[in-house]
Amino acid sequence: MHEIFVQVFQNLRANKLRSFLTMFGILWGVISVVVLTATGEGFQRGNQQVLEELGKNVGILWGGRTSLQAGGERAGRPIQLTVGDARALAAESKMIAVVSPELQRFLAIRSAYNSASLNVHGIEPQYQAIRTIDIERGRMFRFTDEESALRVAIVGADATAQLFGTRDSLGQTVYVNGLPYTVIGKIRKKDQDSNYSGPDNDKVFVPFAAMMRDFPRTDAPAGVVSNIIVTPQPWVLAQLPVVLNSRTGRIEDIDWPLEREIRRVLAPRHRFDPSDRNAVAMWDTTLQTLMFGRMIEHMKLFFTIVGVVTLSLGGLGVMNIMLVAVRERTREIGVRKAMGATTGNVQRQFFLEGFILTMLSGTIGFAAAIGLCSLVNLLPMPTRFSGMILTPSAGLAAVVALTVVGVITSTYPARRAALLPPVEALRFEGQ
Repeated sequence: MHEIFVQVFQNLRANKLRSFLTMFGILWGVISVVVLTATGEGFQRGNQQVLEELGKNVGILWGGRTSLQAGGERAGRPIQLTVGDARALAAESKMIAVVSPELQRFLAIRSAYNSASLNVHGIEPQYQAIRTIDIERGRMFRFTDEESALRVAIVGADATAQLFGTRDSLGQTVYVNGLPYTVIGKIRKKDQDSNYSGPDNDKVFVPFAAMMRDFPRTDAPAGVVSNIIVTPQPWVLAQLPVVLNSRTGRIEDIDWPLEREIRRVLAPRHRFDPSDRNAVAMWDTTLQTLMFGRMIEHMKLFFTIVGVVTLSLGGLGVMNIMLVAVRERTREIGVRKAMGATTGNVQRQFFLEGFILTMLSGTIGFAAAIGLCSLVNLLPMPTRFSGMILTPSAGLAAVVALTVVGVITSTYPARRAALLPPVEALRFEGQ
């Protein structure tokens, strides 16, 4: 092994330009594999983070309009969701993990320093387990706040700046349509590009019971809510890939079990046909997240293929150089065989020379790729990109790809060298 290492480095020094170009092909191939897979992972995590700014696995329900006749009722009848519907979903459906009614209105809000017209949402404490309501300062809603219908509020980042400027908002009083509410929390600044009623940065959240008492909807009967949000049980989520794989077409054409379950529970309450998909509208972020995740996975696969092809081209360069080396050292091979070297000895020597050259180039390329990723990650990251992230699995895949290329590109030249007849090799004059 020591002699082989010495031989490899002697050959590198004797043919510096050729050796550099050969090593550069492998080096660049490894850099391509690592950088492209790290870039794909960064895009996936960045987009996942942005999508989850709204919430994870959120289903938003609105009342729709019937399209089928049922129970003597005409088609085209509007459906208005109520607090009772939310309670029925929580009690009767085993598919739903969390349910929360939501009531929203634009109301006049005044602090001691400024005033504004903001979107106020009445929510129950479990809503915070579905949506991403991360508190930067203060606390979240408690069930005691809801049970007592306390006049407390959690304010978004931009709404806080509008009402209080740079002042501390905790403990301050804001007047919502003239009624005093105490600020108990401030939501962190959110980079949210997905919403169903405006960004959370501009909202004020209050307990649902207080909202129903102080600011009920004026355009609907008592108990009617703006919408209901749900999140499914984990075992329901596990069914989603199967549903998607069994169907083709657009996301909105997929009628998956959770939607059917919701219509099953609500149909008797509002006297509509359970198969009427227009009676209750539902936006399910789970479907979009899964479809987007598949798109990113395909992008990562494309990046990986491009990197592996680049690495393979570098491997062809190594194979070509080793074939040239075999030709240049034909007389050496003949002398070694004449002195008793076996076919296995010669094959092993040339295989290890090619393999060591490949792995040395790959190691340098791997180190360079990690350094490049680290430098890029020091820069400010754009939206939907979390940086160049090399996962252990991607790193292992790069090492395996490099090893496979090294074995393949070293085996053929080594076999060619080993099969040279000693007599013909000794007669070779290098012409």
